[in-house]
Amino acid sequence: MRDTQLDPKLAQANFLVSAPSLNYCPAECGPEVGFCGRSNAGKSSALNTLTGQKNLARVSKTPGRTQLINFFKVPGTGGFLVDLPGYGFAKVPEAMKRQWQYHLGKFIAERQTLTGLVLLMDVRHPMTALDQQMLIFADHREIDTLLLLTKNDKLSRNQAAKARHSVQKRRPHSLVLNFSSLDKTGLIEASSWVRHHLEG
Repeated sequence: MRDTQLDPKLAQANFLVSAPSLNYCPAECGPEVGFCGRSNAGKSSALNTLTGQKNLARVSKTPGRTQLINFFKVPGTGGFLVDLPGYGFAKVPEAMKRQWQYHLGKFIAERQTLTGLVLLMDVRHPMTALDQQMLIFADHREIDTLLLLTKNDKLSRNQAAKARHSVQKRRPHSLVLNFSSLDKTGLIEASSWVRHHLEG
């Protein structure tokens, strides 16, 4: 990764705390940008790419490892990155899956300091029913959304562009970006969006 692509403030992000539910989250004290998506959408990899840190968010070959609400402080912005539980794919009991999704929806619906939501979707399978449900929660609160179409390197340039165009038509008021943690496609644009929403 070229250092010039990294946002210097995002690169200083550091772990603050993990919470099992909204009730255990830290006091609301600054702008927060939440990251959510299906359990196999590459959420942890994207967080690590945006911050230039290999191990900020735990990456696992087993989808659904993020089971808590994880807060990362971003020095110099007054804001926080929030890694939310993945949904829809994890090989866990159905009751646990529903519990994660309940806490996720509650966080998006009620967290007043949530200023932006990054929804990560595999570019090959965007806008699933659960993705659309998350967007309904965000729209209800009028929270600005960034749609990151991850794993962009898995498609040809033409296929990836068509996928982005299709999603953008369905979400004309959201920024939609092709993104790859492997070749850093979309890194600069995504970093700029996140920084803007962290600084109010």
